Amino acid sequence: MLNLKFIQENKETVIERLAVKNFDAREAVEKIIELDNLRRTLQQEAEAKQAEMNRTAKAIGQLMQSGQKEEAEQARRETAELKNAIAGMNDRRNEVGAELNALLLRLPNMPHASVRPGKSEADNEIVKVVENIPQKHGDDLPHWELAKKYDLIDFETGVKITGAGFPLYKGLGARLQRALINFFLDENIKAGYQEVQPPLMVNEDSGYGTGQLPDKDGQMYYVNEDNLYLIPTAEVPVTNIYRDTIVEGEKLPVKNTAYSACFRREAGSYGKDVRGLNRLHQFDKVEIVQITRPEASYEALDGMVKHVEGLLVKLGLPYRIVRLCGGDISFTSALTYDFEVYSKAQEKWLEVSSVSNFEEFQANRLKLRFKDKGDKKTTTCHTLNGSSLALPRIVAALLENNQCAEGIRLPEVLQGFMGTDIIR
Repeated sequence: MLNLKFIQENKETVIERLAVKNFDAREAVEKIIELDNLRRTLQQEAEAKQAEMNRTAKAIGQLMQSGQKEEAEQARRETAELKNAIAGMNDRRNEVGAELNALLLRLPNMPHASVRPGKSEADNEIVKVVENIPQKHGDDLPHWELAKKYDLIDFETGVKITGAGFPLYKGLGARLQRALINFFLDENIKAGYQEVQPPLMVNEDSGYGTGQLPDKDGQMYYVNEDNLYLIPTAEVPVTNIYRDTIVEGEKLPVKNTAYSACFRREAGSYGKDVRGLNRLHQFDKVEIVQITRPEASYEALDGMVKHVEGLLVKLGLPYRIVRLCGGDISFTSALTYDFEVYSKAQEKWLEVSSVSNFEEFQANRLKLRFKDKGDKKTTTCHTLNGSSLALPRIVAALLENNQCAEGIRLPEVLQGFMGTDIIR
């Protein structure tokens, strides 16, 4: 959520920066300022009437003591009228506050000054491409055929059990999932992240806290009877650990990592790009989350980008790093770098990670602050998160890029987890 005071004092800046995200914010921003001013006016009027009521109530006792009963009764009537008027003003102020909050919740985060305008992923900026892009050979198979050939993933049985987008991993396919999860977690822990194991369902407050609600309401699986949501990423429960929290300044940065299953409806996703593991409704992902001081968040972002890059280097996967334009960056993010790996058999780039700085946008919603020792003032934190990494397209690229006549050769870093150097 954008800071209300900042909006009041920098209206045109907010409108201009949100235009980079192709969001026309003028009407919403002007309405927010109007409602905020009205709320302040109602507050001031209510306080003035409360002060008047207090004075009148105090006078009643004095009037009674002096025998002025008629005047005392009149004062009582005035006090009752003032009380009703104050209640009405408070009710109206609450209505205005609710309307104001609803508008603020639908206002995206402002993009960082380095984010350039653009309409879609076609306008993203490629900031790095590795040189070892593999060439497709005539007999190379896509991962869904390799998965069937080596009995790793059963897409058809997944459809029978649940539906499309819910694959069944088998044998060495299931073991490869576990190997990747353990490898990612171990590497994240070495980098100073504390592992947590979060719930796979969250309440509405958690969804609002990290910005999935109301923006992504239709993309999340919802359990109506319990008013709970299946998580689209571990970012949601992990970041919400710190909702309504004042962190001790000397403990920053806070660094957590978590593995979880992720659930996304992916409504409206159809066509060849969703085949196999390319786009799923349930998938596994390891996440990293940081909570930092505002002045340290972009240094933290750079560190997270280098960390994710290091994982791909150790897996031996060809990758590129992309800085997202305004039209492709998320509702909550100020700056995002995507990592994509090259799929040899499909001859395309597959996104496997997004690493984002949300600045204070999530922290404002979460009421997440920090305070230094001996300081009475609290300061809003910055939050960041990144996929480290999402498994499905990593698996797709590993299968396709490492296929050979003998089978599928495994990266050295996974061989200990797998108990073999090749899938036959």
